[in-house]
Amino acid sequence: MRILTYFIDRGNGDYEPFYEYHRSDVGEDEFYARQLCTYFIMKGLQYQLTSNEMKGEEEILVLEEMGSNHRLSDEQDYHGKGLHVEFRSSLPEENYRLLHVRPCESHFEVIRYLLKDVVDIPFVGQVYTTSTEIDEDRGVYVVYVKEIEAD
Repeated sequence: MRILTYFIDRGNGDYEPFYEYHRSDVGEDEFYARQLCTYFIMKGLQYQLTSNEMKGEEEILVLEEMGSNHRLSDEQDYHGKGLHVEFRSSLPEENYRLLHVRPCESHFEVIRYLLKDVVDIPFVGQVYTTSTEIDEDRGVYVVYVKEIEAD
């Protein structure tokens, strides 16, 4: 695994190379963290992961453009401030409310949260993960969650 390439699916079998990362620049742990994100934000646009593939030493992520990414009033920029994971409500009626911010020492720590179906958030408790995102514009990973419903 030497390179991670994002492609945008333009339809009709047309895949446009979008962005690439080299292992020497970002590390293997970041490669894995990126592959666990169901959404990708870059330059004000939101993309959804539709396929995660490998071809020799290349990791390939295929994205579908979803349109403009709407900024939230409580969003922060984390560039230059280290790795962070935000935990947000997945409910639009709550305006994707920020529940907690977790600073992380490494992408391996980030991966721990991205892998989980249920996460434990301080002062909130256990919640279901509904989706995950890397927001390049803000330099942060985001885990969207909802309450665990009682049976």
